[in-house]
Amino acid sequence: MGQKHSQGKFAQPAVCRILDANLDRAREGLRIIEEWCRFGLNSMQLAAECKQMRQELASWHTPEIRASRNTPGDPGTSLTHPQEEQRSSIQQLLQANFGRVEEAMRVVEEYGKLYNPDMGGVFKQMRYKVYTLESNLLAYRRHQLLARSRLYLVTSPSDNLFSTVEASLQGGLTLLQYRDKTADDSIRLSHAHKLRQMCHHYGALFIMNDRVDLALAVDADGVHLGQQDIPIALARQLLGPQRIIGRSTTNPDEMQRAIQEGADYIGVGPVFETPTKPGKPAAGFDYVRHASENSPIPWFAIGGIDMNNLNEVLAVGAERVAVVRAITTAEQPTLVTQYLLSQLSRVQTLRKFEADVDLSYA
Repeated sequence: MGQKHSQGKFAQPAVCRILDANLDRAREGLRIIEEWCRFGLNSMQLAAECKQMRQELASWHTPEIRASRNTPGDPGTSLTHPQEEQRSSIQQLLQANFGRVEEAMRVVEEYGKLYNPDMGGVFKQMRYKVYTLESNLLAYRRHQLLARSRLYLVTSPSDNLFSTVEASLQGGLTLLQYRDKTADDSIRLSHAHKLRQMCHHYGALFIMNDRVDLALAVDADGVHLGQQDIPIALARQLLGPQRIIGRSTTNPDEMQRAIQEGADYIGVGPVFETPTKPGKPAAGFDYVRHASENSPIPWFAIGGIDMNNLNEVLAVGAERVAVVRAITTAEQPTLVTQYLLSQLSRVQTLRKFEADVDLSYA
């Protein structure tokens, strides 16, 4: 560490109190984030990054700075804000604490210049590390949830859109795509914003169909692109590395191209002919089998799948499915969602057991 400034007029007690309060705030916020990385995401790498930054903060939290603390005389201890009294989701909790850490580090960066000549530069770089950690954690959480998601609901225009989606989320849905090809952009923007809030409240991913601009506008978790939409590389450039990009595919060549271009997941279908894709012939079971044997990324069988034919699709290798009418036209969307998830979970468990048995005999 560099030599601190002589006391003089700059190293006054108020500066030390400001540094003390904000070093505490940054360390507390990092600890909250670290606990989720460790126990929520099971990522020791991300948890270790938080711990390393906490330890570096502690090394700057000198006895002199700590000695300036005057909690009873701090008027800020009684200040609060209604948003601090509640958290509606893990995502909101993490965003709030990242904001707390970043603001605190900015304060330390500025006031630290009055205390130690090295402090400003060090905390500027640490603040950038926190920005990077925030992006990495958000991307990690999204991709982890994508990997765990077995059922994907794609919406269609409906008077019961919000009630149907919420009922499905209550049934355990973790992945939703908002698709409406006919509504005005103002309507799409309004609906997407409300659906994104709903999804995040239930801990689910929200994907925007086709429109990268609307995905950015409502802070969606990602975008789903058709074969005629913009290239994946351009979408990635616009969305950044932390969001999810999916691509519809109808044959092995399109699948391979989507993987090479960096898609995070693909749709495989339509398995059956479906009115949501008029005029498009069914890809059939052969393509589902091909995907099950060759796709290294998550893929969802899609197209006319419902409770009556789900087992046929699972029998040829599917482990994830995307549905539209099976849920959007159901009288009890929650029960249908629970049934579909139970069947998908059963197949996943059975295949894992069979794979374990094969390995034990290998």
